[in-house]
Amino acid sequence: MKKLSLSVIIITMLFMNINCSDDDLPNEADSAYLNYETKSELELPFNEEWWVFWGGRSVRENYHAALKEQRFALDIVQKVDGSTHTGKGSKNEDYYCFGKPLNAPGNGKIVEVVNDIEDNIPGVFNRDFPTGNRVIIDHENGEFSILAHFKKGSIIVSVGDTVVKGQELGKAGNSGNSSEPHLHYHLQTTADPFNGEGLPAKFLNYYADGVLIEKGEPVRNQKIKNDN
Repeated sequence: MKKLSLSVIIITMLFMNINCSDDDLPNEADSAYLNYETKSELELPFNEEWWVFWGGRSVRENYHAALKEQRFALDIVQKVDGSTHTGKGSKNEDYYCFGKPLNAPGNGKIVEVVNDIEDNIPGVFNRDFPTGNRVIIDHENGEFSILAHFKKGSIIVSVGDTVVKGQELGKAGNSGNSSEPHLHYHLQTTADPFNGEGLPAKFLNYYADGVLIEKGEPVRNQKIKNDN
């Protein structure tokens, strides 16, 4: 999501997750919001069941935790039989989540839309436009939702629109600093995706590995879906 420094972290963390010790990992970013209670009534911003690729409060389970604005961010994909794609995964259409609807996680006002960034070839990063196509929602209570990596041209809301929880925003894509189609989501204190303080995003009434969670934060390797 961030610029080149984050790209290096992403690639490094992919290897570190497999074969390095905790001593080699970066520290979690300092945060004054560890005990923060989410104000917005949030639901998972997608339909069907998805899988948390990166999520949690430690860098071992979530490389985002090293960055102050993405301290509690999530990267989410879809998996079938242990894979995020069919075949070799050489094109975006091979990926189960590519083109799937992405929804507003809560009520608010659209304050930024980027919709014209090309989708990457899987495995190729676009470091010039880290978030790729994105939607930013002002929940009008000091909380802002950042949703990134939409499919080019798929976003159907505009700046100034009022949206309600569950309303479709666009389609999952592979634009920006992204190695494969997925959703990046985080909650923060400002509308600038690179300048703010990350906030815990506690979602309401969802299933995690088949267990109903009334209010919680998804973590890495969980299968999650809304209770509807």
